[in-house]
Amino acid sequence: MYAINNSWWKGNDQVLLGWKNDERLLPWIRNERLLRNVYALFLGQVISFLLALSSFFSSSVIDLGVNVPLTHSFFAYLPLVLVFGTIRMGRRQNIRVSWLYYLYLGFVDVQGNYLVIKACQYSTLTRVTLLECWTIPWAMILTWIVLGTRYSIRQFFGAALCIGGLASVFLSVAGWGGGEGSKPLLGDTLVMAGTLFVAMGNVGEEFCVKKKDTVEVVAMIGVFGLLVCGCEIYILELETLTSIKWSPDIVLGFAGHAVATFLIYTLLPFFLKISGATMFNLSLLTSDLWAVVIRIYFYHQKVDWLYYLSFATVAIGLIIYSKDDGGSNIAAFEDQNLNAHYQELSEGSGGCRN
Repeated sequence: MYAINNSWWKGNDQVLLGWKNDERLLPWIRNERLLRNVYALFLGQVISFLLALSSFFSSSVIDLGVNVPLTHSFFAYLPLVLVFGTIRMGRRQNIRVSWLYYLYLGFVDVQGNYLVIKACQYSTLTRVTLLECWTIPWAMILTWIVLGTRYSIRQFFGAALCIGGLASVFLSVAGWGGGEGSKPLLGDTLVMAGTLFVAMGNVGEEFCVKKKDTVEVVAMIGVFGLLVCGCEIYILELETLTSIKWSPDIVLGFAGHAVATFLIYTLLPFFLKISGATMFNLSLLTSDLWAVVIRIYFYHQKVDWLYYLSFATVAIGLIIYSKDDGGSNIAAFEDQNLNAHYQELSEGSGGCRN
């Protein structure tokens, strides 16, 4: 039951080693680094697809006249608390990091999601989608400052190719002409602030999951995200919630969004362990393209060939980026900054297992 903690990747290391030494496999599969890259690329696209699925369910609720993004987030954090919080309580250990740090992670996570969604009310979807790409340079800057990650020229080129692949299709299909939204400057500002918050949350979580307990990190983000959402719902969305006429379609939309988001938060720590916040945000660039695939399936819409070209370009950029691993010097300052927050119980208090 507790195999989901920090020993998770150690077990995968043994699996990779077994594959590497298996004489029946092709020689190129024995490259452990290649296996990690392929696994990261695959897992990134699973998360990207889940993000597109969650957006589909949330947009279906908005189409029904219900626009409550904070309530969506509330029901996404709730299963994290119920599942990972229960596992964490079963260990009977004190938290390893100060609750203030988890409050920070929960706060920036909620604000990042809310501000980007709120921006859609004042700007066009095209502008919001393109400006969301700012999450990537924010993540690269923060990982360089906070985690000591160093990037190669090839990684910069791969990141630029990913962003260019997504930007080109949206600019060609929608263009910058025509409507810009009711308040484009306000919308752009909200997106930029939202992407900064998202990057801050991703980098903070990357630090925690690589050196702390994965279950604790996810559980605490759920707890404090739930608390922050609850406070903001009371201020911003309570009146709207009381006026909603609930229907099976609305409930299904909320439930689908909650399940998809729960899976994202569950898989995200595993991705951050083997890769990082920058690679994660690059992988999410395909979520808008996955959204098109979902709409093709449900609504039988036709897709311009530029979408396929964009998907291929982003995929190539991801492969180029993953060729080099930007090492982070987390261990160099981890003990200095967070040791004060450690409060492990003695081995005899509760007979806990990790």
